Amino acid sequence: MRYRTTVMYMEIGCFVACLCGWMLVCSTLPTPFWSYSENSGVVITTADFYSNLWMDCLADNTGASACKNYPSMMALSVFLHTCRALAVCAVITGFFGGVLTLIGMKCTKIGGSEIANATVTFAAGITYLLSGLCGMITYSLWANKNITEFMDPLVMNQKYELGAAIFIGWGGSVALILGGAVLTYFSGKEVLSSSSRKRPQRPTSHVSGKTRRTYMLPASSSRMILVPPLLYEGRQSRTTRATTKTGQSDGRDNFV
Repeated sequence: MRYRTTVMYMEIGCFVACLCGWMLVCSTLPTPFWSYSENSGVVITTADFYSNLWMDCLADNTGASACKNYPSMMALSVFLHTCRALAVCAVITGFFGGVLTLIGMKCTKIGGSEIANATVTFAAGITYLLSGLCGMITYSLWANKNITEFMDPLVMNQKYELGAAIFIGWGGSVALILGGAVLTYFSGKEVLSSSSRKRPQRPTSHVSGKTRRTYMLPASSSRMILVPPLLYEGRQSRTTRATTKTGQSDGRDNFV
């Protein structure tokens, strides 16, 4: 009972951690602070440049800002399409992971039996892991591109640094991965232990009016030994009939 209570509180803690991580990942999508660059000149011409998956923004020292969406979706690079797809997958899988966790947690009692709840929680942990991995790959690819272009002396275009959204996304992805890993471990352990306790039992069958006994080896072996008691009896009866026929032929010869 104490173990079940511990697992229940652990599931609640993992759900809260994954929910916070998913919210952090979602908050980074509309913000323009994925990449940051500052053009420092005289006071009048100082400007800040921001960009994210969807738009480029410009803010000057007077507080005025303007954002422009990318002109054509078909003209975007493969890198930007990949980052968009991974970010959207992270949000969608994180949502379904939360739904599955609410169904499979022990405190909600929605999934049904203990084994069914553990199975649903295991699926939720896998879904959270996928969400965290998608988010981590997205932010890592974006950060690697910015760092590579910033360190490359041959790049003459505007150079960007890492924005605040990248670090927020990394934190949310780590929370999703850790929470999903803990959920997967404990729920998978419970499912495996419950399945190992179950042993299939085969009913006894009747051959020629007599019972055939079935002996099963321990759970570590998958072999099954069938020992029908009729084999020895049939063999003994055939030996007896052969001996009787031999005795009758000997008696006939002696008589002659």
